Amino acid sequence: MIKRNKLFGTKTRVTFCLPKDAPVGTVSVVGCFNEWEPGRHELVPRKDGTRTVTVKLEPGRYRFRYLATGGVWLDDEEADRIDHEGGELVL
Repeated sequence: MIKRNKLFGTKTRVTFCLPKDAPVGTVSVVGCFNEWEPGRHELVPRKDGTRTVTVKLEPGRYRFRYLATGGVWLDDEEADRIDHEGGELVL
């Protein structure tokens, strides 16, 4: 799930959210906004059983995917567009 909240100025707060156990292990959101670097935006467990991470982004188009333990790549069905390269957000 992806939540978007417009902030003052031009930035948007984007929260990436996955269920607690799907997939098992550590999960990071990686994309063009963080040089596709695993671990830089790792999803953190919350009291409600989900895992989330929030990033602040300027207007634009952003490619991203989730990378889980063991090199498992996942796409988010709520992305604005999904293709063979992953998801895209348009802000």
